[in-house]
Amino acid sequence: MAPNAPVALNVSEIFMVDLAPYLPGFIAAYAILLVGASSPGPSVAMLIGVATSQGRAPALMATLGIAVGSMTINLLTMLGVGLILSQAAWAMSLMRLIGALYLLYLAYGAFRRALNPPAFQEVITERRSGLRHFLRGYLLQVSNPKAIAFWLAIASIGAVEGAGVGIIALFVVGAAAISFLCHGAWALALSAAPVRRAYAAGRRWIEAGLGVFFTFAAFKLATEKI
Repeated sequence: MAPNAPVALNVSEIFMVDLAPYLPGFIAAYAILLVGASSPGPSVAMLIGVATSQGRAPALMATLGIAVGSMTINLLTMLGVGLILSQAAWAMSLMRLIGALYLLYLAYGAFRRALNPPAFQEVITERRSGLRHFLRGYLLQVSNPKAIAFWLAIASIGAVEGAGVGIIALFVVGAAAISFLCHGAWALALSAAPVRRAYAAGRRWIEAGLGVFFTFAAFKLATEKI
């Protein structure tokens, strides 16, 4: 057993030496991501509708979709796709149009529920709806060019510049975990029974407010320069 001990120690030391130079970049990038993922925006607005009307599990599936969408953009940005999109005006315009159309689709759904709210139940069980909620969160994230700009800002820190595959994978997984935990906290809070009861009482106004928000966000996304 004694001869094996130094080997384990050496492996640990090598890992720490490889990771240590990137820790400042990791901390800076994760700090920006923590603030951005915790701030209310289109993703949180979508989670309000899902969590209060569908419950915790669908909201967490949508949260997983948002996290995987963030991971997708993160990987594409590091591969240079995000940089290409940021330099190609037509590509960014197309992304803005897709994102705006999807936000308008969410606005339409919110307005429809405000005018004709379905019967609200304390517990709603929907089979085979997990994929739908996952895709809803994923599409909202990847169709938003502001998310690309956000990840470009993080990439500019150089958190994984010159790093190997292992360090890059660790950074991507950590970023996805932060996105999931931040949005998951919103999903859990919004799906709590008191919040759901408050939502049931003012459902028309809440859905109408979400519709206005999504419409405004779509307008800003379609007209604002990134």
